[in-house]
Amino acid sequence: MAYAAVSSLQQTIERLLTSSHISIVQNSGTHAIELLYKEARSLHETLEGFNTKKSIMNMKRVKILEGEIMDAVCEFEDVVESHVLNQFPSQSEQSIAEDEIRSPLLFSVDLQELIREIGSFIKVVNKMNEAYIHELSNPLPEEEHNRVIPSRIDFSGNESKMVGLSNQFIQIKHLFVTNYSLRPRIIVSLYGMAGIGKTTLAKKLFQDPFILGTFERRAFVTIGPKYLLEGLLLDILIQVSPDSEMIIIDGELLSELKRMVFESLKDRRYLIVLDDVWEAKLCCDLVNVFPAGGIRGRVLVTTRLHEVAQIAYKNCEYRLPFLNKKESWDLLRDKVFGEEYPCSYELEKAGKKIAEHCEGLPLTIVTVADILSKADKNPEYLNEVAANKKHSVFVDAYDQMSEVLYPSYDYLDQHFKACFLYAGAFPQNYWIHYNDISNLWSAEGFLDSAEQFRERINYMELAGTFAEASNYYMYELFSSSVLMLDKEEVGCRLHSSFWYLCNKEAAKRRFFYALNGSGDGLAEQGIKIKNQRRLCIRNSILFAMKDVYNSMASVSMVRSLLCSGPYNQYPVPICLEPLRLLRVFHALTIRFYEFPMEVLKLVQVRYLALTYNGNLPASISKLWNLQWLIVYRHLIIIESAKKRSSDMPMEIWDMKELKDLRIMGSNLSHPREESFLPNLLTLYNVNPQSCTKDVFERIPNLMRLGIQIELAPDSVDPLSCFDHVSHLHKLKTLECVIVNPTLKAEIVAPLAPLSDFPSSLTLLILVGLGYPWEEMSKISSLPNLKNLALLCYAFRGPKWEVRDNEFQRLQSLTVKDTDLEQWTFQNYSCLPVTKSLSIAHCYKLKEIPLAFGRFLEQVEVVDCNPLAVRCAEELKDDWDGKYGDERSLDLYVHSSWEDENT
Repeated sequence: MAYAAVSSLQQTIERLLTSSHISIVQNSGTHAIELLYKEARSLHETLEGFNTKKSIMNMKRVKILEGEIMDAVCEFEDVVESHVLNQFPSQSEQSIAEDEIRSPLLFSVDLQELIREIGSFIKVVNKMNEAYIHELSNPLPEEEHNRVIPSRIDFSGNESKMVGLSNQFIQIKHLFVTNYSLRPRIIVSLYGMAGIGKTTLAKKLFQDPFILGTFERRAFVTIGPKYLLEGLLLDILIQVSPDSEMIIIDGELLSELKRMVFESLKDRRYLIVLDDVWEAKLCCDLVNVFPAGGIRGRVLVTTRLHEVAQIAYKNCEYRLPFLNKKESWDLLRDKVFGEEYPCSYELEKAGKKIAEHCEGLPLTIVTVADILSKADKNPEYLNEVAANKKHSVFVDAYDQMSEVLYPSYDYLDQHFKACFLYAGAFPQNYWIHYNDISNLWSAEGFLDSAEQFRERINYMELAGTFAEASNYYMYELFSSSVLMLDKEEVGCRLHSSFWYLCNKEAAKRRFFYALNGSGDGLAEQGIKIKNQRRLCIRNSILFAMKDVYNSMASVSMVRSLLCSGPYNQYPVPICLEPLRLLRVFHALTIRFYEFPMEVLKLVQVRYLALTYNGNLPASISKLWNLQWLIVYRHLIIIESAKKRSSDMPMEIWDMKELKDLRIMGSNLSHPREESFLPNLLTLYNVNPQSCTKDVFERIPNLMRLGIQIELAPDSVDPLSCFDHVSHLHKLKTLECVIVNPTLKAEIVAPLAPLSDFPSSLTLLILVGLGYPWEEMSKISSLPNLKNLALLCYAFRGPKWEVRDNEFQRLQSLTVKDTDLEQWTFQNYSCLPVTKSLSIAHCYKLKEIPLAFGRFLEQVEVVDCNPLAVRCAEELKDDWDGKYGDERSLDLYVHSSWEDENT
């Protein structure tokens, strides 16, 4: 976590030097703090060198050194922030009266007393910088990557049952044995999470009798994150040509090995399996050694990383899925009971629940099964295991799996590690919206600056459906097979095996600490609350806050408090007094009956998320560092929309640092003439009354807008909230929701006709608006629209015809809850690049067009008319007939009625 610690220190210094609210006293240490920033940036760049040296460094020594760096940096940052904070006048010394309007706060800070500490720390940083560079510059000792004389792969005794992989086995085998004259060499990749079955499938293919008879030369090499290229080539050579004699000229071992491997495979039918590949460059280097022309050659690559898997043709990339419930039970039963062991109803019921707790990962199932097979197979014991996802059986299994799982964390690039561990701060199996977690990552200081990001990567080429730089991190963690995404790619979570790894590692590194977390299997390790950087509450908020209060001296350096346990609708006393350096306070699961005025003393807070029904105090503007302000409302019954509506305080316009503002059901007050929010990127949950020309002109950089409309039961007057949206020239996402739509038999649009949207729009979500389908022309011509979701009668009527050249860039379309009966395309030029189609709860829909473009990848039909299901099946059959050799079309059909009657 050294990289994240140095990033945090850098940002602390940047704020000190650039904040409009801080004036450093002249000649009091400005030069020293600038020098400190330079040294911190140098150390940051040095730590990033890890990303290119991972395969040769001594990981154990590097982790020890990084721990020392993290401790030194965190300790020094505490000194700096405490010194600065002590010079701010306390809020008790300032009037925070609601009716008082002040000019922006300005604090004078004297750094003279820090000069000695800064000098000493710079010396420490220089030494650590040199030590880390030394580790990066010196390769591993010979014995640690002694693969020069490898042995053949031993398959004896490998009879792993291949559950859930039959389809992939058949498809890949067909690719291997079919003679493609235009592609004499075919590269296939298997990728996915550690333990999901990549190597099992590769070995089954390698040993298949038909494969054995087809290929004259075969080799299976397991690589891993540490390797020696000469050793890998020698390994391949020994397997494909065991009688070869090497002639080394002037020490050119690598060139000679490449030549000999090439000659041994030339004009031969060969199959090479490169198992567990961790570097795209290495994969390319090896594949380029193999002959590409002549008689067919086949290369199979297994990897955890999508970046490596992309070496294959797109239709030859196979992301292995998790097992479903039935497959999980089949594998567990086979490993625990065997085929001949009688399994009673009670045993089966408990066993199925245990298999479900393994969350579809074969490695977890097999490991848990191995533990269970050594215990008494009685219903009482199995029911005990099935009843608790944190049972010692699962904890022991995760511990045993750690050797396989840890490399996925250890070999992540530096800038992803903190983001990965942070996902473990939330409860087990907790889905968190990608916007929420990426905002928290940003508030914590984990994300690159815009300048660093541009230097790092051309994000838009890689990120696909994720449209923003902050979500690049989530995409990369998903591509590294350590983070799971939901079907709509709007939420993410950790598999329980990785969740346990994150909690264990985070506590050990003092990255976060779970209060009241005895059920997490960490308390017995003796990890204390002292000196933790982040506290997370996942169970009892009342008892957890008592721990905070009782440990006031120990928690004074905490930077984040994350409350993500069960929702509390009753008052809970919150003690924030000792958390004076708090930057993140995420407490949406706590209902506040009164605004917690203690928050106003947290002048360092950047992220504030609460559930509170009242009006915000005007003094909220005293939080001059605040960038994310999120206020949800507790669900209540209201008499009318007018009584619910409230205004945000005028002082919101003074909060120049705000990036994200979400205050449910509130209006953004009419701005004063000089008001301006230059950094505001997200404005969500506002009422239509906020959507005025004056407001939009003063938030020119807004990228995401969410409008929430509550109509009174007797409302007939149209509301206009789109008239001025065209003034937002940088707007990418627009969401408009009627939370209580009136679904009358006749079509009566509650809003005025759709106005012109900005051409920059890429994502549009409409809910409950009730427009006639003819109004769709206002949307379909948007030049950059990539994702469209029409939910809960956003449009109404029996027929929708997509006209010529509409939706030319649309990649994803979701239609849910509508009375649509007939959906047609005018011709084959409609929706030409659409990749994903989701239709749900469209009970009247009788047909789905078959004329989609050739980029379609997946179709989902949930709880729809059987005629629509039949059309979807015809679409897949038609697709497979046209493009089956190039790419597959995934069709998912689901019926809740069938679930209830199973």
